Amino acid sequence: MDKIINYFKSAWAEAKKVSWPTKKQTFNYSVLVIGLSVGFAFFFVALDYVFNLGIEKIITR
Repeated sequence: MDKIINYFKSAWAEAKKVSWPTKKQTFNYSVLVIGLSVGFAFFFVALDYVFNLGIEKIITR
């Protein structure tokens, strides 16, 4: 039982050492991740569309 208690004590001590981001940083990082995700989604949709057109041209020849 002592090992479990020591584990949680050391885990709590390590959690106190973490440098947590501010609310503004968290918001900015979240907006960045969402923006990049949407951007990559549009990029891959466009790439898929172009490849689809190319394959259709090859098949219908």
